[in-house]
Amino acid sequence: MEIERKFTIKKLPDNLEQYPHHEIEQAYLNTDPVIRVRKQDDEYYMTYKGRGMMAREESNLPLNRNAYYHLRDKADGNIISKTRYLIPLKHPGFHEGWPTPPEDYTLTIELDVFHPPLAPLIMAEVEFGSREAAVAFQPPEWFDEDVTYRQEYHNSYLSTRKYKP
Repeated sequence: MEIERKFTIKKLPDNLEQYPHHEIEQAYLNTDPVIRVRKQDDEYYMTYKGRGMMAREESNLPLNRNAYYHLRDKADGNIISKTRYLIPLKHPGFHEGWPTPPEDYTLTIELDVFHPPLAPLIMAEVEFGSREAAVAFQPPEWFDEDVTYRQEYHNSYLSTRKYKP
């Protein structure tokens, strides 16, 4: 089960290059249900995602390079490429009444900087262990709008949009 919230951001964090990152390319074979193929650095896999916005079933199947490119050629719409930065969020905030997490509790912000045709779009995602934690989460100051429930910010939807160069 994938449980995540998505946000636009106000500004990029300082020293972004200091964080680990991945180069990601993904293409969609179907958007309902979501079936996508992804290349992340030198790893390849196919993903099935069930319905839902904040929480949904997700299954991954490893692929080899040849299978990935064979399936990518069959995809409809935009091939999405982005750089994903993995930014630790130590001592994340939660709404009052939520149990205080342990001192060493850290979440990971996945900051996606999209390449053309989706540039200059930048979004942050945070994954959680439960729906309750996701709802109680208070985003850091540099996050902007919560777009978790807005379809137009989901990658499968972005893959179907037309963009002018």
